[in-house]
Amino acid sequence: MGFIYLYARRYDQAIEQFRKTLELDPQSVPALNGLGWAFRCKLLHDSAISASRKAVELWQTGVSAIAWLGEAYAGAGYRELAQKTLEELFEVSKQRYVSPYSVARIHATLGEIDEALRLLEIAYEQRAGWMVLLKIDPCFDPLRSDARFQDLMRRMNFPM
Repeated sequence: MGFIYLYARRYDQAIEQFRKTLELDPQSVPALNGLGWAFRCKLLHDSAISASRKAVELWQTGVSAIAWLGEAYAGAGYRELAQKTLEELFEVSKQRYVSPYSVARIHATLGEIDEALRLLEIAYEQRAGWMVLLKIDPCFDPLRSDARFQDLMRRMNFPM
């Protein structure tokens, strides 16, 4: 439910729902990831980093948790930590799959539009599962006016 609120950009309700989930299961990595993301969308950077770090601690091999922590760093303006996370994801990608969609989110948050779009093209070619969220993912709001992003949306048959 928290993710539904998140994608509807109802961040306060998302936070409330993720907190309820964490009351039931304090080690729920999806709830921690979602909570961190909702905090980031509300520009509550310290809270976002805290929730994301806890998710990584609980799920040390979880690529999405690592990527969402990198996003939290980028959103807070910690470029060096975000860059270190990108390097870690690159190293992980030598052993197992890392979705270019997740990496594109970090680059978009850093304002690196060209790199984010390049990675989204790769995600499109790979048919990365997260691409179904491209139309509503708030991380890509800064890209929406770019003709390359609009072309990608058309190729995916998303309504404009």
